[in-house]
Amino acid sequence: MRRDQHHAPRAGVVRAELPGLGSATEDGERRDEEPRHELRERIAFLRGFLAHPDQVGSVIPSSHTLEQRLVRSARLLRARCVVELGPGTGGTTRAFLRAMPAAAHLLAIELNEGFAARLRSAIRDPRLTVVNGSAEFVDRFLAERGLPAPDAVISGIPFSTMPREVADRIAAEIARVLAPGGRFVAYQVRAHVADYATPYLGPPRKEWEFLNIPPVRVFTWTRAG
Repeated sequence: MRRDQHHAPRAGVVRAELPGLGSATEDGERRDEEPRHELRERIAFLRGFLAHPDQVGSVIPSSHTLEQRLVRSARLLRARCVVELGPGTGGTTRAFLRAMPAAAHLLAIELNEGFAARLRSAIRDPRLTVVNGSAEFVDRFLAERGLPAPDAVISGIPFSTMPREVADRIAAEIARVLAPGGRFVAYQVRAHVADYATPYLGPPRKEWEFLNIPPVRVFTWTRAG
């Protein structure tokens, strides 16, 4: 799951005509670009949801507050290998990369081909690998790229809308690939994910993130060992 505002008036254009304020203009243009980028991200996210509502967990990207909660819950500051399921337009992906160590690697698995292509072109970070495919094949994707067992798997894919057998296979695969002591963090509008992951990983820690639209549940499992 995955943020925007209206384009702010370009006050910097007026100031550019005043002596000694060139740097203010450049700063203003950079500030203007951020809302434009967020607006484009929201539009792309909404289009993806309308095209495939069963694959996208929300109609808008995740809030900054939710992103930071996920970073903490997954302990990304010390992670070596991280898997993200359902990165969407990349808001959460960027937040994860900012938190992860320089030598870490993030494998983002996105079922929506349009989202995956957008992610590859929008984020140029050598630590990121984007795969267009199903979360059912996490183990294969890791092996093909020579990546170790992940310290964290973070999922925004909607377990409530997928076939039960697919949801169960994904939960079993996550439990199998996680490193000992690794964490599975799922942020969901509904609680279905707990029905699938609990038999494999035990009871989760449950939290609500209300500063998100819509509010979501955040489930955290830690693999034994």
